[in-house]
Amino acid sequence: MRDIDLKTLRLFVAVCDHRTMARAAAQEHIEPSAISKRIAQLEHDLGTPLLLRARRGVQPTPAGQALLEHARDVLFTMDRIAGDIASFGAGVKGRVRLIATASAIAESLLDDIASFMREPANRAIQVDIEERFSRDLVRQLREGSASVGVCWDTIDFEGLPHRPYRRDRLALAVHPDHALAKHASLRFEQTLAHEHVGLPPSTAVHTMLARAAARAGRTVSYRVIVSTFDASFRVVAAGLGVSVVPVEVGASYAQLLGLRIIPLTDAWAERRFAVCFRPLDTLPPAAQRLVEHLVARAAADEDLPITNGPSASPAASGRRSAGRPRPRRSAARRRRRSASSR
Repeated sequence: MRDIDLKTLRLFVAVCDHRTMARAAAQEHIEPSAISKRIAQLEHDLGTPLLLRARRGVQPTPAGQALLEHARDVLFTMDRIAGDIASFGAGVKGRVRLIATASAIAESLLDDIASFMREPANRAIQVDIEERFSRDLVRQLREGSASVGVCWDTIDFEGLPHRPYRRDRLALAVHPDHALAKHASLRFEQTLAHEHVGLPPSTAVHTMLARAAARAGRTVSYRVIVSTFDASFRVVAAGLGVSVVPVEVGASYAQLLGLRIIPLTDAWAERRFAVCFRPLDTLPPAAQRLVEHLVARAAADEDLPITNGPSASPAASGRRSAGRPRPRRSAARRRRRSASSR
């Protein structure tokens, strides 16, 4: 089979988008007959029809639909390659692709990245941020799709280097008229008699709550499954259930929607995030700098010791020695964080 050239793929995508060769030709500044000839040659090379042609236009065959999905991925990747290389010519010193879970993005991660990009030494570095499920994050780092990831430290990092990042605590978001709203704190088991609003089963928090319920010999009854924390807060505000959420995220919604955010007292409700990254010998300098910044910001806020560079061994990264006390924020620092969350 002959190699498929990018121009033909681009024309094929344009035809599928517009459903006519005439409109695709106008967009691509080429004659319709030239498009028809290229696609006919592509069908010959692949040995299968790609388009169903009719008087009112065209539409992809099942084989054409499969090609269309791959073609979009290929063209997107090629455009990103061109953009990355062009950015160096414009004086950009680096681009870091960071992937993170919804919980990490919803909390302090974006603020930490913003502070990194504001530093004069980093103003020529671009950071791309994409949301991923925990189960996909490590795989994509290992495949080289991204340089840095942020997720809970309870997942299997499969040997990837990682460093401790920030902590958070889970709480229950409830409508002020809900039966649980009078409590100052709750054990998770106390919430299981009520309907919940949750994130999809593929998320780490869903798995954590299922395990916690199983330990109590119960299950979580979900009335609504949503894809974002924002949606979960709004469903709770509508009185359709309660939702386990990070305290830091819940603080702003408590004021916006008039909700109560009740801390969970279970030991597992206090979580630690981790910054994970590709092996040091494959990590670009800009990504190394970002890892160091994220770890240092978190350590400064929690009074944690800072180790030098992102090259800590996986065994030491994100794990605390047995018997070593967990560092706590100073009272003044806790008061400042509490005030800023109100």
